[in-house]
Amino acid sequence: MSSTPPHASLAAFSTCEISDALLKLGLSHGGHIADISLVSPSPTADTKLCGPAYTVQMVMASDTKAPKLSSHFVDTSPSGSVIVINAPHEAKNAVWGGLMTAGAQSRAVLGVIISGRCRDIAEHRAAGFPVFARGHSTLSQSPFTRPSSVNVPIVIVPRSGPGDVSEFPAVTVNPGDWMVADQDGVVCVPQGLEGRVVALATRAREVDNRCLEDIRAGLGVQASFMRHRGK
Repeated sequence: MSSTPPHASLAAFSTCEISDALLKLGLSHGGHIADISLVSPSPTADTKLCGPAYTVQMVMASDTKAPKLSSHFVDTSPSGSVIVINAPHEAKNAVWGGLMTAGAQSRAVLGVIISGRCRDIAEHRAAGFPVFARGHSTLSQSPFTRPSSVNVPIVIVPRSGPGDVSEFPAVTVNPGDWMVADQDGVVCVPQGLEGRVVALATRAREVDNRCLEDIRAGLGVQASFMRHRGK
């Protein structure tokens, strides 16, 4: 049995390779959380975020029935985690800013993934802190939204536009699920599937490498796929 930790193994693969593996394992969404893109640092070939999820559910500030936190969620985030924030779709404000990045870095948090908006982009980039988000806004969190719960399952429902539900399925992120993000996007690997994902991604990469060699040699895409993929 391999002693390599799950995050080290998963981090060796792109989000595309991981999604392909999750599709083969029967996850119809392939773990893909749609429409969340790299904000910080500035795009580079080696930008990669990989770690266990520490989840945060936001609600509109007008929601008086939802629970309230006694501590700021950044102050309770575990070292080595990836903060995953789910904000209401109707919120036009940012739910992450420069001071939160400073706090997260002081706790050795690996990065943040936001189903929502961020701000202070220059500060995140100057700090070299990984931020993935749906968009950005100059508006601060208060008085629009507030964190309501942490370390709970969150259901991220993508949208293709204002008021339009996306064709992408919702993805449930549970605390401790493995989050992997790069320039192609964000995927969630449910706990317990890490080893199977790595095994499938490893085999698929080997096949793709053989296809690439033949394509570069002039065999053609279709013939290369038929030879190595069987289709």
